[in-house]
Amino acid sequence: MQRMPARVFAALLASDSGTLTSAELGEQLQVSPAAVSGAVRYLAQQHMVSREREPGSRRERYRVHSDQWYELLTNREAVLKRWEHALREGVDSLGAGSPAGRRLSETLAFFEFLDGEIASMMDRWRLHREERFGQG
Repeated sequence: MQRMPARVFAALLASDSGTLTSAELGEQLQVSPAAVSGAVRYLAQQHMVSREREPGSRRERYRVHSDQWYELLTNREAVLKRWEHALREGVDSLGAGSPAGRRLSETLAFFEFLDGEIASMMDRWRLHREERFGQG
């Protein structure tokens, strides 16, 4: 992750509420509004923060959620599925017996393996989180 998104993310994680406005982030990090805006845009695209409007105001607050790592990996799982689909089409197109088809088949098998491991790991995480922190 680039430096400014990492700094913004760390500031949000370290805040008691898990939320800060652009002005608060800029003041805390001693950076310009443009730097905060670019960092937040990147973090939102990566599903690492969300934007919320303050009630009765035009100001936005940026929030990091306690389950954001779970959400991040869940979103990555969707990306893996798209890669799997594209690789499967490539294998079908090139033929599984061709050198390129074999390479794609091995890559597809790797992504399928990751997909299963992530799903299993997330199941274990939900149980571990519940045991350690209660249902939440």
